[in-house]
Amino acid sequence: MAGFVLIHGSWHGGWCFDEVTRRLEAAGHTVVSPTLPGMGGDEATLRAVTLEGWGAFAAEECRKLKDRLGGAPVVLAGHSRGGIVISTAAETDPSAMDALVYICAMMLPSGMSRAEFKAHEEPTPDFDALIAPIAGGAGTMVDAARAAPVFAQLSPPDLVAAALPRLLAEPHGPRSTKLHLTAERWGSIPRTYVETLHDRTIPIASQRLMQHFSPGAKVVTLDADHSPYLSTPDELTAALIAAIPGA
Repeated sequence: MAGFVLIHGSWHGGWCFDEVTRRLEAAGHTVVSPTLPGMGGDEATLRAVTLEGWGAFAAEECRKLKDRLGGAPVVLAGHSRGGIVISTAAETDPSAMDALVYICAMMLPSGMSRAEFKAHEEPTPDFDALIAPIAGGAGTMVDAARAAPVFAQLSPPDLVAAALPRLLAEPHGPRSTKLHLTAERWGSIPRTYVETLHDRTIPIASQRLMQHFSPGAKVVTLDADHSPYLSTPDELTAALIAAIPGA
């Protein structure tokens, strides 16, 4: 059996993985799905958040879980913006995890930030229209009342209705930070990219562009929206389990 550390995307919290967590645990695995430090905070808290800090946090969660499991394999997965967090964690301490899974996530090359990748993407006006700056520019928030058709148009309406009111303020700093990745550290860890065909937040063309920029990942394709943990939880769970080294 293995351990999983699941890192959420922008405006979300660890709770977004509840459906997948139940399935992984039922299969005998151990799951940690933390909410990243600083999410939902005031201006000072949001300004204090760094990508480096988030990467160190995720790496530490992996180390703690590996120790708890007596050295069993640990898979670190990130959804959406969580991709830049797991990449940073892998560069920080590649010994802390045994595999990386990018769930319709930002798998960016070294030297590029999330904000810079925006210039390479096709326009996403419906997604962009949801986002507004808050806290003097220290963070952003989305209009939860209009988010369902963009974030989760294929997901069960009851689960979507329960999730959207829980969205949190997102710190701006990590988005504008360039990644620093090396083949010897980040590049030494097996990667899976879970692409979502009907994604209206990070469209499939953008996901495949990232796969082109950072080749080498095993690709799993889901008939899902941007919230596969709600729209296709069984298939996402299977993809995560398949990422365990030797599975």
